[in-house]
Order: sequence, then C-alpha cells, then structure tokens
Amino acid sequence: MIQQSLQYLRNDEEQWVKTVLIGGILTLLSVLVVPSFLVLGYLVRVVRGTMHESEQPPVFDEWGDLFVDGIKAFVVAFVYGLVPGVIATVVIGGSVLSFVVGGGSESASLVGLGMAGLLVGGLLAFVLSLLAAYVIPAAVAAFAETDRLGAAFSIGDLRPVLTSGTYATAWVYGIAIVLAASLIAGALNAVPVIGTVIGGFIAFYAAVAAYYLIGHAWGELRDVELNEQDDAMGESPAV
Repeated sequence: MIQQSLQYLRNDEEQWVKTVLIGGILTLLSVLVVPSFLVLGYLVRVVRGTMHESEQPPVFDEWGDLFVDGIKAFVVAFVYGLVPGVIATVVIGGSVLSFVVGGGSESASLVGLGMAGLLVGGLLAFVLSLLAAYVIPAAVAAFAETDRLGAAFSIGDLRPVLTSGTYATAWVYGIAIVLAASLIAGALNAVPVIGTVIGGFIAFYAAVAAYYLIGHAWGELRDVELNEQDDAMGESPAV
C-alpha cells in the first residue's frame, strides 16, 4: 500500500508533473496563507477520490471550490488542535507562574511545583497533540465524504474508524511517509535555496501519499459498514 501511495500521483502520466509543480509551489508559498488553503483543498480531493477507489489523482482546477474545501479542512484541523493548545497553555502558563513566584520568594515548594507542572504540562501537550493528529485525517475524510463540516465533529461516526486497525495502520504508514520526507527535506536544507525549494515539492508529494492511505482506509471501512447494514436489512424476522 505504501508503494501504491507513492505511485499515486504518477498514475496520471500526462498531468502528474504539472500537479507536483503546482502543489510544490503552493506549499512553498504557504506562508502567504491562501496557497495553504489550496493545498488543503487538494488533499480533500485526494481523500474524496480514493475513498471511492479512484486511482486517478485530481488536478488543480475549479480553484474556488478548492479554496472553500481547504478552508473547511483548516477549520477541522484548527478546532481539534485548539483543545491541546489551550490545555497546554493553561497548565504550562500556571507552572511558569509558580516557578517565577517561587524563585522570587525563594520558596522551594513553589519552584518544585512549577518544574513538575512544566514536565506534566509538556507531556500532556504532547499526548493531546498526538491524539489530535490521529483524529484530524479521519475528520477530514468524514467531511470529504459527506461535504458537511458537521460530520467532521460527529464523534459517534468517527469512533468506529478511529478504533479500527485499518485506519490505525494507514495513519502510521502516512506518518512514516511524512517523517521520511521531512528528514530528506531537512538534509536538503544544507544546500541553500535549492534544498529548500526541493523540500517543498517533497513535502507536497508526501502529504498526497499520506492522504491517499487515509482515503483508502476510510473507503474500506465504509464499505464494510454498508455491507453489514445491507446484511442486517436483508435478514427477515423469524416467524
């Protein structure tokens, strides 16, 4: 599946180079905000296509729709990422205050409390951020399938997917691809300018491959769910 995900963009023999060029340039320009929404919109299209078993990658067109989908995907990521951010800020902020106050008053207990709070807060922030990173792709897939933003926050619908081995495996593979791309991009940064530019294209390619895996996992799980529903409806009550 990893090999298929890395091959995905190249399935469009005529357009794949153009798609990577556009995606890479938009990724490099993400600091301008608008290009990042367009990249997110493209990833939504990737998920939407692959969950229906399409091996033909989307192209960059209908830019208005692409932009709107990107904004909605950003909202999903922002909301799920907001909770870990707020909790980490409150816990770490309180710990820093205890540390500062304790240091000023030479209170060993307050200093110790502040240091312990920093460690616990940092660990809590890491765990919650990891949890958010696990949920966000599934939430984006839920939105991509239904075209309803509310579906991304329906915990009841997301739970069976999030607790499945199929999704967990796809997510781990996707993270592995993104991390590998990050390492390569980091190594390329040793070459001024050129390394950074190439890294942008690698990052886009890796993100597409990762969301290809998420889309396939979502589609596979939804097919199983629909088949189970059909079987249940087909069962006639005993007389």
